[in-house]
Amino acid sequence: MLPVENALTIVQLFANAARNYGDRPAIEDDGRSISYRQLDQLRDQAARALLALNVQPGDRVAIWAPNIWEWIVAAAALQSVGAALVPLNTRMKGSEAGFILRQSGACVLFAIGEFLGADYPRMLAAEELPALRQIVTLRSDDSKTLSWDAFLALASDVSPQTLQTREQALGPQDLSDLLFTSGTTGKPKGVMSNHGQTLRVVRDWSEVVGLREGDRYLIVNPFFHSFGYKAGWLAALMRGCTIVPQQVFDVQAVLECVQRERITVLPGPPTLYQSLLAHPQRDAFDLTSLRIAVTGAATIPVEMIRRMRDELGFATIVTAYGLTETCGFATICRPGDSLELLASTSGRAMPGVEVRCIGANGRSQPANVPGEIQVRGYNLMQGYFNDPQASQEVLDADGWLHTGDIGVLDEQGYLRITDRLKDMFITGGFNVYPAEIEHCLLGYPGVAQVAVIGIPDERLGEVAMAFLLPAPGVEIEQARFLAWCREQMANYKVPRRVQVLESMPLNAAGKVTKNVLREWALS
Repeated sequence: MLPVENALTIVQLFANAARNYGDRPAIEDDGRSISYRQLDQLRDQAARALLALNVQPGDRVAIWAPNIWEWIVAAAALQSVGAALVPLNTRMKGSEAGFILRQSGACVLFAIGEFLGADYPRMLAAEELPALRQIVTLRSDDSKTLSWDAFLALASDVSPQTLQTREQALGPQDLSDLLFTSGTTGKPKGVMSNHGQTLRVVRDWSEVVGLREGDRYLIVNPFFHSFGYKAGWLAALMRGCTIVPQQVFDVQAVLECVQRERITVLPGPPTLYQSLLAHPQRDAFDLTSLRIAVTGAATIPVEMIRRMRDELGFATIVTAYGLTETCGFATICRPGDSLELLASTSGRAMPGVEVRCIGANGRSQPANVPGEIQVRGYNLMQGYFNDPQASQEVLDADGWLHTGDIGVLDEQGYLRITDRLKDMFITGGFNVYPAEIEHCLLGYPGVAQVAVIGIPDERLGEVAMAFLLPAPGVEIEQARFLAWCREQMANYKVPRRVQVLESMPLNAAGKVTKNVLREWALS
């Protein structure tokens, strides 16, 4: 019997986990407990149903749903038949999701019926989606789409041998997922990763942080993000943990869940731990089961790390840094690192990965001198889907990924991020790309020019602020403008502040000088 972590494909991981962990609970969600053996049976059934829908190797299948057990079954099933997973952010509006469905050419979509007051299939009604043949709705009785139960029933038309033949043709070099990330052009790009590199990076990450059989893992990070997917349920299943998914982050619900479910592992963005520490009734909950915390690449006060250890009870706290283009993982602190290292750095390179900071002369910078962060290793993406030019712009001939982030490495190789070349900022754990928001805001009637920056926010870290230059003779009413923004884009992208200008500050090349805008925002 192969150890679970030595699986070469995700289908092998599920099969080996079923043999190794059997009747141990794999997922506990919404009052339902699913054992490892049952989970593999569900994966098998859903995979045969996808074959009945004629999903071919290399096809793309999308999932647009919050953290629920069906998400994991659907993902594993589509990967079992050789398709690539395309996760969609649940905060997206119909036009945003439609763009990614068209770009990926997804042939099947698994979508939640209703979530947070929105009807997800209905949001796509006006979208032209020529490649999309079938929508399967989760937890919904919508008669216009295929229900989850009706979908699973299709499996009876396909023999186990047919699925087995498809699974055996799958190898570690086959694409496992296509995660879309925005960039400086404002258009999301599909990042291609394969089975082998995904499993290797998940194995190394879970070993560093110390996941172990029997851990109870509360996954608040969205499954559509590599943190909730790869460092989340995939890592949990590799190590024999029990997954407890949470659909939305609610501090009270997290505290209640930790106490009720005896949660041991709770990763998340810094805002998650800040919210727990600030909750007025926190002392009323038993949090003694907590053991592991992992948080993202943001500077964190040493005092907060100390309070996470002393007041929340985490024995292991690690910080990390990664991009979608690195399978989500590049550097990580190690258990036992000092509070100062945890607070001020994002750790050192993952096993088998190289990290360097490059100066304007193209050479590695000395210790503690800033430069562009570059990464090389097995964890780098296979490229951007259908966009070789964009791939060549960030992947050089020597195999280095140019991240666009600025940082310094100390003498021990610990990385500290000092700036973001691409202007990206992080709102409540979500990456926000100003160029993408600017592209959208230019669609508002009467806007001649727009610039977006991130400004500090006590609760969310940073939020968007928009500077607008109206067309001549046009007045822009801020309340109406912001209401329009909320209809056009995911809530975390919507500007929290707006300033209408008479002229934009420009440099000699005619480009907006965002440093000036940041000074204006602070004043």
